[in-house]
Amino acid sequence: MMRSACALAACWWLPLSVPAAASPASAAEVLPPVIDVAGSIGIVTDYRFRGISLSDTHPSVQGSIVATHRSGAYAGISAYTLNGFGELGGSNLELDLYAGYRHNIGPVTVDAGLLYYAYPGSSGGSYEFIESYASLSARIGPATAKLSAAYSPPQDGLNGNGNLYLAGEVALPIRSTPATLRGRLGRSSGDTPLTPGGLYHEWLVGADYELGQVTLGAAITGTDIAAAEARAAGARPRDTRPTLSLTAALRF
Repeated sequence: MMRSACALAACWWLPLSVPAAASPASAAEVLPPVIDVAGSIGIVTDYRFRGISLSDTHPSVQGSIVATHRSGAYAGISAYTLNGFGELGGSNLELDLYAGYRHNIGPVTVDAGLLYYAYPGSSGGSYEFIESYASLSARIGPATAKLSAAYSPPQDGLNGNGNLYLAGEVALPIRSTPATLRGRLGRSSGDTPLTPGGLYHEWLVGADYELGQVTLGAAITGTDIAAAEARAAGARPRDTRPTLSLTAALRF
């Protein structure tokens, strides 16, 4: 049974200097808030996690909210509707709770934290588990490159085993347009329900188009999981297929 890793995003504020003669009212206008709260809500035609469908190729409604301290610390929650998870019972809903810290070291952005996966109302076994994550990202010319790792130690929700996911991503804005090209190559290993066959690779090629606070996305995803391995692991569709998404950014 496959699980989600959410795509984490957070921003933080740096303190601004205030003129000595500024009044309390004007100072409040100049200084940014200590904590910034943002979020998103959207729909995707197929909820794909690391190349495998968790919505059984059906649409999924998704939302998130994150609070970020100007120091770089953040915490948030993401929700995803699932489909075809009869063995989980409950509401066919995934909730991801996460907390981490993001900081710039020269041109490199370092991000690390913990993520907890919960399935409200699930029955028939233990499915919840914890995953640690870390990433390094930097600008390379007009593009942004990112290397990331996510590790789940042995625990009941993974049949007593652990899982390691490694990925490389790149985002390339198209000059003078609101479009961005994106690509990802990932590798998942470990004898757990997360990894049919014990090891597989996945990929994504797509593009985003921003219209104000709304982002339209299109992508093609796939894996090298053999059909027999997918059936043996009870994995959802893992073949190459397109997905479309519509996401609106929220500010509070």
